Amino acid sequence: MQAKKRYLLVSVGACTLLLAYLWGIQMGEFQNQESPELYRVSHVPVIQPRTPHWLESLEPPRQTYLGEAEQEEDGPLLLHQHTSPRERREIQKNIYKSRRCRMEPCFDFGRCERGFKIYVYPPQKSEAPSESYQKILAAIEESRFYTTDPNEACLFVLSIDTLDRDQLSSQYVQNVRARIQSLALWYEGRNHLIFNLYSGTWPDYTEELGFDIGQAMLAKASADADNFRPHFDVSLPLFSKDHPQKGGDKGYLTLNNVPPLRKYLLVFKGKRYLTGIGSETRNALYHIHNRDDIVLSTTCKHGKDWEKHKDARCDRDNEEYTKFDYQELLHNSSFCLVPRGRRLGSFRFLEALQAACIPVLLSNGWELPFSEVIDWSKAAIIGDERLLLQVPSITRSVGHDRILALRQQTQFLWDAYFSSVTKIVLTTLEIIHDRIRMHMSRSRPMWNSVPGGLYALPEFSSDPTLFPFYYSPLGKSPSQDFTAVIQAVTPLQYQQQPIFKLIHAVAKSKFCTQILVLWNCEKPPPPRNKWPSISTPFTIIEGKKKTMSGRFFPHHAIKTDAVLSLDEDSVLSTNEVDFAFIVWQNFPDRIVGYPARSHYWDSGKGRWGYTSKWTNEYSMVLTGAAFYHRYYHHLYTYYLPMSLLSMVDQLANCEDILMNFLVSAVTKLPPIKVTQKKQYKETMMQQGSKASRWADPDHFAQRQSCMNSFTSWFGFMPLIHSQLRLDPVLFKDQVSILRKKYRDIERL
Repeated sequence: MQAKKRYLLVSVGACTLLLAYLWGIQMGEFQNQESPELYRVSHVPVIQPRTPHWLESLEPPRQTYLGEAEQEEDGPLLLHQHTSPRERREIQKNIYKSRRCRMEPCFDFGRCERGFKIYVYPPQKSEAPSESYQKILAAIEESRFYTTDPNEACLFVLSIDTLDRDQLSSQYVQNVRARIQSLALWYEGRNHLIFNLYSGTWPDYTEELGFDIGQAMLAKASADADNFRPHFDVSLPLFSKDHPQKGGDKGYLTLNNVPPLRKYLLVFKGKRYLTGIGSETRNALYHIHNRDDIVLSTTCKHGKDWEKHKDARCDRDNEEYTKFDYQELLHNSSFCLVPRGRRLGSFRFLEALQAACIPVLLSNGWELPFSEVIDWSKAAIIGDERLLLQVPSITRSVGHDRILALRQQTQFLWDAYFSSVTKIVLTTLEIIHDRIRMHMSRSRPMWNSVPGGLYALPEFSSDPTLFPFYYSPLGKSPSQDFTAVIQAVTPLQYQQQPIFKLIHAVAKSKFCTQILVLWNCEKPPPPRNKWPSISTPFTIIEGKKKTMSGRFFPHHAIKTDAVLSLDEDSVLSTNEVDFAFIVWQNFPDRIVGYPARSHYWDSGKGRWGYTSKWTNEYSMVLTGAAFYHRYYHHLYTYYLPMSLLSMVDQLANCEDILMNFLVSAVTKLPPIKVTQKKQYKETMMQQGSKASRWADPDHFAQRQSCMNSFTSWFGFMPLIHSQLRLDPVLFKDQVSILRKKYRDIERL
């Protein structure tokens, strides 16, 4: 009996102790959650082993130090204990509730049957997006995909600014979750695109956005490959608020020096985080900094109260930091180190691309910008943060040919996709467009070859051999014939009109397979028996809308690669047509023709000017008598915005200037002028009539205005001056006319 009592007493005591222990643990956790203040625990001191001096900079972080360059503000000095692997997995799991989203299960393709159109929600009252987000929305609204009708939209973009989701940032927008859920067309995010540059906050900088994106696609900078949803999300570059809306500065590679040697091999100049996420790599850069051809200069002097946290190297680093000019390093080095910051992305990435300084990336787990379409192995060295000490030997092992190729590719990628906010946004939209229309999407080589995916519209073809700018790289040649397209704007009244002589001259060319007359006159076209009798196939196309832009419509009747564009009052001989076509076959990506014009900068008026003076320099070849590739009809009609096309149609002018702007923007090259012919100008002026544009006194003033409107939309002046003129062999030489192939040209 006594044994039983003792047993019960021991059991009750053990249970009491267990309950007291569990209650103490719960109270401790509760107090830790409720009190964010630092606390001091008095224990018997434990002697820690001394860390070697060379490992001090790599010591595990004890507190997070925040800077300014990556849009991060100083937070309170809290004791930061890193989360456990299990806790990190839980955080990542909660970031995307639809992590398995791909196009098939999470995107409604039915909304895109009428085309790829994008609707931007109207801004709410008292809503003031950041400058960067305003640029993004403006780029969408000026794109070829924009619509104001949500019923015809395939994709939806929020007017709510979601770029900066760092809760410590002044740009952080409150109540995004509730505002998004109130949208009538949200549908759990399906067919929505969300833009983001900064996610998470101090101290861990996770990819938390502060709201559930649901089934929406995410276009995000500093994307982590573990959370990135392939072929659904889009990885963006990190760009600053000062990044230009349009155009942007050109790349800095002006000379392709062989061998491509520069003063420095590898450079970096930036801030060094003493502790916290992103500090490990930057704190170790001094190990490979030799102050000779490898200059990796860092400073601790940034943010608030930096002196309270400086280490033994800070004073020396800060002093050396002032000895190097960042721009001088950037433009005189073969390679630029791009280590991660607090987040995976860095502003240094775009800066290196523009400077033709080959990026050496040290940011493990970073999903590189537009990785779905861009082959970064052709433009960057992708390193490993854990193998920092191998970087010098890796960069030294890159041969001169490889350096030159990498450097040239950085310039192409910068100009094609990254030089402006508009190009970054359009690249994002075109990637999504290709996903939706997989049967007619661009191939990866098209994205990674000049002129890039933005100018190679897949609606024309997904076969690169059909585009004029791929002929040379692929070893292809254009077809050996052409289609003549004549713009007719005046009624036929007598047999001696210039259009009759023009049709006869063109029809005699052995390269002409058909002649199309675009009838843009208000009166109906005359019957076929009123037109010249020729053996060449002859077709009259009467447009429903008689507009100036209609002359560049991609009619299905045009089957040849080459198009000879003609005004009805052009004066050309058969020899001139044949010679210009032979020249064009050698330059199929450019405009080749006779009447040339030029542009200039009027410093007095602060604008671009247009001139028709006959000089030794030109930048345009008018499409009244010129050859070009038929693809430019498609690009003109479907790439340019309706605002420019409507302006051309309202003025009934400037369509030829706009075509020159477009082709020069694509090729980065001037047109080609063939044999000088002053009679073209004289004849055109003599043939002025009430219906002729040349007789309009406002014609020249309108063209001046067009030059500046077009430049504004492109964001830069694409026209390039040239002094090249191509003449037939023996042209004007004092030899027998019988030895010359194009004899008639000299008689004109």
